[in-house]
Amino acid sequence: MDVGTWAMVVTAVAVYMAWFWRLSRGLTGPRVWPVLGSLPGLVQHAEDMHEWIAGNLRRTGGTYQTCIFAVPGVARRGGLVTVTCDPRNLEHVLKSRFDNYPKGPFWHAVFRDLLGDGIFNSDGETWVAQRKTAALEFTTRTLRTAMSRWVSRSIHLRLLPILEEAAAAAAGEKTTTHVDLQDLLLRLTFDNICGLAFGKDPETLAPGLPENAFASAFDRATEATLNRFIFPECLWRCKKWLGLGMETTLARSVAHVDEYLAAVIKARKLELAAGNNGVKSDTTAATAAHDDLLSRFMRKGSYSDESLQHVALNFILAGRDTSSVALSWFFWLVSTHPHVERKIVRELCVTLAVSRGAHDPALWLASPFTFEELDRLVYLKAALSETLRLYPSVPEDSKHVVADDHLPDGTFVPAGSSVTYSIYSAGRMKTVWGDDCLEFRPERWLSADGTRFEPHDSYRFVAFNAGPRICLGKDLAYLQMKNIAGSVLLRHRLAVAPGHRVEQKMSLTLFMKHGLRMEVHPRDLAPVIDEIRGADDAATRMATAPCA
Repeated sequence: MDVGTWAMVVTAVAVYMAWFWRLSRGLTGPRVWPVLGSLPGLVQHAEDMHEWIAGNLRRTGGTYQTCIFAVPGVARRGGLVTVTCDPRNLEHVLKSRFDNYPKGPFWHAVFRDLLGDGIFNSDGETWVAQRKTAALEFTTRTLRTAMSRWVSRSIHLRLLPILEEAAAAAAGEKTTTHVDLQDLLLRLTFDNICGLAFGKDPETLAPGLPENAFASAFDRATEATLNRFIFPECLWRCKKWLGLGMETTLARSVAHVDEYLAAVIKARKLELAAGNNGVKSDTTAATAAHDDLLSRFMRKGSYSDESLQHVALNFILAGRDTSSVALSWFFWLVSTHPHVERKIVRELCVTLAVSRGAHDPALWLASPFTFEELDRLVYLKAALSETLRLYPSVPEDSKHVVADDHLPDGTFVPAGSSVTYSIYSAGRMKTVWGDDCLEFRPERWLSADGTRFEPHDSYRFVAFNAGPRICLGKDLAYLQMKNIAGSVLLRHRLAVAPGHRVEQKMSLTLFMKHGLRMEVHPRDLAPVIDEIRGADDAATRMATAPCA
C-alpha cells in the first residue's frame, strides 16, 4: 500500500473517530462502541436485559438515548433508540402525539407473515377500522359470559383434576410430584382464547396433556417470528428468500395455521348461513352458540377469509401468553409471601360465606365463581395488579418516530428513530412508586380502609398499554386471572419445588426460563372458617348486647 493510500485510510479513520466522538457525547445511555454501537452491551446483558435497562434508566433519571449501529447516515435516524419509562413521556408517546408514534415498518415487517394486517400489527385507518369493531364487541356482556364459560370449564374439568391428582400423590407419599404450573397455565389460556376467538377448543390441557397440531404450529410460528428480532432485517429477508433456517419453519408453520383456520372459517360460514335460513328459534340458538369473536366479526361486515384469519390469530397471540405469564409470576410471588396468601384465602372465604352461606363450606367448592363473587375480590385484584407492576407480561415495547419531536422531559427524537418504553422499568422506579417500589405489596392498590380497589394512572402502570391502544381485553383478563387464581388457592397450597430456579427468559413476553415447578398440597380451610365464624359470633353479641 503506497503512502497516498495510507494517508487516505488514516484520514478516513480520523474523520470517523471525530464523528463518533461527537455522536457518543450526545448519547446519555450505556457505553457505545465504534461501528458496533450499543450491541456489545446488549449481548453482554442478554440474560438480564430488563434489569440492565432498568438500572440504566435509574442512573439517567428515566430516559436515555443509545445507538444500535454507529455508522454515519444511520446512527442519528434508524440506529438511534430513545429508551424511557418517564410517565410524562409515556403519555406523550401513547396518547398526546399518538399519530407520530405508530408501530412502524420494522414491527409490521417482522410480524406480517403471521399476523398480516391484524389489529395488533397495523397502523392508521386499517387499525382504526378493526379497533372500532373490536371495541364494540368487548363492551358486550355476552362476550364476558362467553369468556367465563370457557374459563370455568377449563378450570373445573381440566386444571383442578390435574392439581388434585398431584396433591393426592404428594399426600400419599407415592412420589415427589411436581407440576410445571407455567406449562399448565399456558395450555389453559390457549384453550380459552381459542374458544373465545373462534369457538374451537384445541384441548391442550386434556388428560395426558396431548400435543395439538394447531397449537404446535402456532408455537413454532411465534418462535420463528420472534427470531427475526435477533437479526438485521436484510439478513432474515435473505434467509426467507432462500428458504433457510427458521424462515423455513415459519413458512411451514404459518401454512399449517392458515389451513386450520381456513377450515374453521369455512365451516362457521356454513353454520351461520344455515342459522340465518332457518326458523326463528333455530336462528336464536345458532346465534347463542356462536358467540366467539370470529362469528361476531362475520356478522358485522364483509371481511375476506384472510382478514378473518388474521383477526383470530391476533387475538390468540395477545390473549394467550399475557395472562398465563402473569399468573405464573403471581403464584410464585404468593407462594413466597405467606401473609399475602393468607389475606387472599380469607377474602375468598368471606366472599363465599356471604354469597353461599357459612354453614356448609362444601358449597363453596361445588360450583364456579359468579361474576358478583369475582367482582368482590378486591384484594386478589390488588395482588394481581401488583404482580403486573413488577413482572409485566410484555416488559418492553417500541414505537417508530414519524416526524421530529421533543418529549416532555426535553429529549429530542428525530424522524426515523425509535422510542422504546420500558414497562418493566416503569413499575420499578422510586421516583414513581416510592422507596418500597421493589416490594410486593398489594395494599398500594387499595383504599385506606382496604375495601376498594384504587387503580393507578395508566401512564405509571402500563402493563395494559395506555392511550388509544389500551388493551381492550383488560377487564376480561382480570376476570380470567381472578377466576383461575381464586379457584386454585381456595383448594390448594403451592410451594416452589426444592432446587427449582425461577429466572426470567429473554423474550418479548416475560416467561420463566425454566418453567415453574411447584409442589401441590391440599388447602386446609378450617382455621379460616373458624376465624370467620368467630368474627361473626362476636359481631352478633355486640349487636344484641344491651346498651349501658
